[in-house]
Formats: sequence, structure tokens, C-alpha cells
Amino acid sequence: MSDWDLLNRFSRVRLVKGPTPIQRLDRLEQVLGESRRGVSIWAKRDDLMELGGGGNKLRKLEFLIGEARSKGCDTLVVTGGVQSNFARLAAAACARTGLACEVVLAQMVPRGTEIYQANGNVLLDWIFGARVHLLGTGDDASAFATARASEIAAAGGKAFVGTLGGSTPVGALGYVDCAFEIAAQSTEIGIAFDHVVIPNGSGGMHAGLAVGDALVGKNPSRIKAYTVLSPAEKCVAARWRRSMRSSTSSGRKTAFERRSWR
Repeated sequence: MSDWDLLNRFSRVRLVKGPTPIQRLDRLEQVLGESRRGVSIWAKRDDLMELGGGGNKLRKLEFLIGEARSKGCDTLVVTGGVQSNFARLAAAACARTGLACEVVLAQMVPRGTEIYQANGNVLLDWIFGARVHLLGTGDDASAFATARASEIAAAGGKAFVGTLGGSTPVGALGYVDCAFEIAAQSTEIGIAFDHVVIPNGSGGMHAGLAVGDALVGKNPSRIKAYTVLSPAEKCVAARWRRSMRSSTSSGRKTAFERRSWR
């Protein structure tokens, strides 16, 4: 059984066309000069994806939407910050696959301007056909998403709730797949990468790459993740709390002050 055969056990909807390229960053190496100490620098171009403006969350959404469909869901409810890339790509992926989409956007940074609150990714969420719930400061996006799923169920629908950044065990499978891609491409170009350097927001990409590296016989410690959401200690504690909380758990309907657009 090949590594990719392992992933065939899971429901999946293809959103990414073929392996994304790995390119050497020659100009960056030139600019860094001797300070790079002979290190060659390459980039896995997960920004070069056709759907919704591209980005790493599409890999997670392949498996998240696959799981939603396998459970007979007709609506995907996702959470994120106001300018969430995950929400944008969830809205685009739902438009492509025929699911209804609702995005629950929390106030994660202190920016209250109308441009920030209603432009950029928020505008794209709306253009892609998602229903946008813009929460107030201090509102709990996860609780709201769970309550909204209950409302959808009461109206005869069935919602699948995707957590912040799509970072669930199922969502992380997208980056298990990416680790397989990197291993195959490394062989093709004849380069054994010593380190894989990534940003770590909600943790799903890191988790998936670590599992994938272990499966292909690489040492997961070569992955160097740098937190971009909050200090490292806080991130680790938050990951632990989320891992203990089921994304499908039910809760009482909670009232929130918010704005919603269809």
C-alpha cells in the first residue's frame, strides 16, 4: 500500500489541481548573500492554486468538505477572524461544490474601521455567496457556530461546523498529503531538505506535515514552526484545549449581538 492509498480511506473533494511546484528562491539567496551561509532556499508554492485566490486552507477543505458530504450535510459553518483566509476559501469551495456556507467572523484584532470590517476577504465571502455573521467584540465564535448549526437543524437542514483555520484531525489530512508531495518532489529534483520552515496559526498544517513526515520516514523535528497568532506558550495551551473539545458537540442556543448578510 502506498502512502497516498492511506488517504483514500477518507472522504475527499478535490479542490487543488496536481502538486503545487517547489521553486528555488534564487533572488532571495542573492540578496542574503553570505549571511545565508551556503543554505539553499526553496518554496512550496501553495499560493498557486486556482480556487478562491489560493492558499493553504484549500488542502484542509478537501477533507473537511468530504467529511461534510459523507455525513449528509448541506451547509458548512466556519469560524475565523474578520479577514479570515480560511473563511474566504471555505466560501469559494462551497460555491464550487454546491454546499451552503456561513462564515462566523470574530473580532480578533483591534481594527474597527468600515474598510476592515466590510472589505477585502469579507467582501469576497459575500461575493462567493456565503452568509456572513460579523460578531461583536468579545463574542465567542465557536459557541455562535454551534448555536447556528442547531438553528439550521431546527429548520430542516444539517450543518457541518469547521473550527478555526480548519485545524481538526480531518482537516490536517490535507497536509499529510502535502508531506507526501514534498517527499515525491524531493526525489524528482534530487534535493533532500534539511528543514521545512512554516508559520503556525491554528496548528493544522504543522500537525499534518509532522504526521506525513513520520509516514514517509522523515524526522518530523525538521519542521520548524513559528507561531504567528500569539506567543508560543499561549498557542500550545490553546491547541490542547481545542484538541479536548469536539467540533460536533451540541450546545444551548446563545444570543449574540451581530450583523448578518446573505
